[in-house]
Amino acid sequence: MNYHVLTLFPEMIEQGMGHSITGRAIKNEHIHLNVMNIRDFTENKHRKVDDYPYGGGAGMVMQPQPVYASYEKAKEIIQQQGGSKKTKVIYLTPQGRTFNQEIAKDLAKEENLIFLCGHYEGIDERVLEEIVDENISIGDYVLTGGELAALVMMDAIARLVPEVLHNDISAEIESFSDGLLEYPQYTRPVEWHGKKVPEILLSGHHANIEAWRKEQSYKRTLERRPDLLENN
Repeated sequence: MNYHVLTLFPEMIEQGMGHSITGRAIKNEHIHLNVMNIRDFTENKHRKVDDYPYGGGAGMVMQPQPVYASYEKAKEIIQQQGGSKKTKVIYLTPQGRTFNQEIAKDLAKEENLIFLCGHYEGIDERVLEEIVDENISIGDYVLTGGELAALVMMDAIARLVPEVLHNDISAEIESFSDGLLEYPQYTRPVEWHGKKVPEILLSGHHANIEAWRKEQSYKRTLERRPDLLENN
């Protein structure tokens, strides 16, 4: 899995991806991260990447030239690395379809993903029409930029890439993997603050434990996310 991120704040992406599971995956070369500062590609001597919107209105809009130039450079790097010419470009925007586990599974099959992070009031529509394959949102709210959304998506997708997780079974039993929320988890001590671990988990009877976990997953989904049951 090769991630290419077009952003005005590369340090946000590098620091966010450089720790925990994703940091280890990058170190072990299970995933590759290429972060490109859009500002480096502007033809403006003051490194300006935004301008006032035609027609008036509040805020500024990112210009098409530096965005397109950074995209072209990312494509060039992909070709130099011998990657597939088929590359999916994702624009992080609240106007896109809402990200979920099924989308993460589909994107985990791709070889190269380019994430475009906007700022200000957005990006000139012309360059979006030319390079973007899919608009994706992480929720019905507005962020100051696309970096946090890109980090959320890259983290979720990375967990589905082979060898990223130490225990590959983890990705198969986590919440949303089968349309249900994950069952409750317990560890030592057996009793804490007067609350005991359910006896079934101490029984060693794997079939009964599996049945209990399925029941708990259903109950938890019914209580917290009944909408998921409607979709199944």
